[in-house]
Amino acid sequence: MSGAAHNKAAPIWISGALAIDPAEIEESFVRAAGPGGQHVNKTSTAVQLRFDVRHSPSLPDDVRQRLERLAGRRLTNEGVLVLVAQSERSQKRNREEALARLVELVRAAAQRPTPRKKTKPSKASKRRRLDDKKRHGAVKSLRARPARD
Repeated sequence: MSGAAHNKAAPIWISGALAIDPAEIEESFVRAAGPGGQHVNKTSTAVQLRFDVRHSPSLPDDVRQRLERLAGRRLTNEGVLVLVAQSERSQKRNREEALARLVELVRAAAQRPTPRKKTKPSKASKRRRLDDKKRHGAVKSLRARPARD
């Protein structure tokens, strides 16, 4: 049991300098939905992991903003990220899965998007576009009704 307690206190490393304090993560165990027979009706194996994105001291502002955008509807109005893992039959494996999904999300948010480089169309591409427009216009004019005299 001491190994699990030691594991709890260690920070969860996301990338080089970014880590989350496990104290910021709240876990609750609920009954899993779906089929499973007698066992599923009496054990709480599904895990609901809650992480307060908006008030986390571990996250820099840019990462926080990207994480809120990435989280989508998994984010509550108060800015709490809620992840539910219930595919496994044991609490331990569901906990690991939920934690892995959290780390994956934060890792994705920690990556800075590459800035878009402005480019100009080449002269040849402009020429091709205009030629295509002329050709298309000519085809359309051929479809028109002939003029009456």
